Amino acid sequence: MTTPMKRERWGTRIGLVLAMAGNAVGLGNFLRFPRLAAEYGGGAFIIPYLVALVLLGIPLMWLEWAMGRYGGQFGHSTTPGMLQRMWRSPLAKYVGSLGISLPLLFAVYYTYVESWTLAYACFSVTGEFEAETAATSAAAGDVGVETAALPGAASNQFLRDYQGITPPEERRFFTTLVPAISFWLIAVGLNCWIIARGISGGIERLAKVAMPALFLFAIVLAVRVLTYGTPDPLHPERSVWVGLNYVWQPQLRALADFEVWLVAAGQIFFTLSIGTGTIQCYASYLRRRDDCALTGLTTAATNEFAEVVLGGTIAIPMAVATFGLVATQTIAAQGSFNLGFVAMPVIFHQMPAGQLFATLWFLLLFFAGITSSVAMCQPLVAFLQDEFRLSRRVAAGVCCGAMLGLGLPIVLCFETGYMDQYDFWVGTFGLVICALAEVLIFGWAFGKRRMWAELRRGAEIRIPRLVVPVIRYVVPVYLSILLAGWMMQELGDAVLMKGVPPEHRPYLWLARATMAGVIVGTVALVGIAWRRRANAAATSNEEAAR
Repeated sequence: MTTPMKRERWGTRIGLVLAMAGNAVGLGNFLRFPRLAAEYGGGAFIIPYLVALVLLGIPLMWLEWAMGRYGGQFGHSTTPGMLQRMWRSPLAKYVGSLGISLPLLFAVYYTYVESWTLAYACFSVTGEFEAETAATSAAAGDVGVETAALPGAASNQFLRDYQGITPPEERRFFTTLVPAISFWLIAVGLNCWIIARGISGGIERLAKVAMPALFLFAIVLAVRVLTYGTPDPLHPERSVWVGLNYVWQPQLRALADFEVWLVAAGQIFFTLSIGTGTIQCYASYLRRRDDCALTGLTTAATNEFAEVVLGGTIAIPMAVATFGLVATQTIAAQGSFNLGFVAMPVIFHQMPAGQLFATLWFLLLFFAGITSSVAMCQPLVAFLQDEFRLSRRVAAGVCCGAMLGLGLPIVLCFETGYMDQYDFWVGTFGLVICALAEVLIFGWAFGKRRMWAELRRGAEIRIPRLVVPVIRYVVPVYLSILLAGWMMQELGDAVLMKGVPPEHRPYLWLARATMAGVIVGTVALVGIAWRRRANAAATSNEEAAR
């Protein structure tokens, strides 16, 4: 008979809250949210955003916490075992396998972006970025000019050279991918080293250091932004207050656009890490009577403060004060990466103590990234521990190997749009499908009474009874509309690779095949694990009969 492994536990409640907040607070809080808010209605964007938070975010947060704690009582740290306990169907465990494969695939490409923040923090400390781009910018006259083109052409090429997008003969800053690969290896290694140290000794300890540092850096940067004022008196229209107005001025006509509601709901999913299986995994290390209601709400509130208050105050207002509104709108339209990695370095270069603030900015992004990516790695590690009885260090090593093998093509083929395939299929559709499956199982197959009892168990605040019909009816309908909307707007072009150069398409098919292989492989692993469980149970019964 197999001896059960002793389950790990969170060391302190504050460590749990910080770890869960770290899982939620990520790069999207400081890069993605302000761009979306500015692009989709400013202050009016908050209306569909808050509706999605109340009707989707908080109910699903409570649901996933309760699911995780419930599964943990039976030795399950991942969704295959949790869903099997709630829905006595042979399919349940295979549906739950998405809670292992999706976060792994998410971590694979997320860690590469995370490595950029570490690289830029190091470049800022050494002054390499400022020295290289300043000389080029001065010669080209491209800094601080408000045009229809992207400001900071030198910093834009710096990023493109680093990523390997620029043709080899045109590169000025990085002639090879060695720096990108090196920092990516460091980021993967740090993630796996933290995971190998355990729940309390690794993840919780990271959260206790990284999260306070993250909020300290964010507050310092936000204060600096608010005191930046109008840096150039000759251009009074370039000010922080114009930037804040751009982010938050309500454009009520946007509320009539279905896409705005779609984007707002998608951001709630992205920012709270819903549908990834990570919340359930973390919550599985709770005790049976530990609170989920207040702690889950606190986690959501912490994330919203980081996103709405701090995230909406730093990047875009600073860009408007430096470049002007027209140029900032151009930057925002070209994506979150340009906002964070192209515009912000140029801004810091032009301000007093800019090297210090640039370092703080990229360390802020790095801490936000690594606390999220560590959470994404945990489901695979926990599954290997629970079902295959691997030690944590060995399981972390397997996870590290998977991330290296799956991640290297992303680094080498980035210019082909390889990573975009991961972001679309995993970070868009995958999360919604996974969340829809878990809400149907928890809300219906598990049963209304058992669901309500599990939600209320150990609760330190009163959960409104209205949550029950919201989970059973409103959330599935909302998710179905969200999924249908995405399919109508984006699925056709994505499947057919509209606008993709023919020479890039083989790489994108490789990305799709790789993702499909990971999902199918995880299903196979789950099947093997359950056969092992069945054989162990049969052996135990035979021994007992003797």
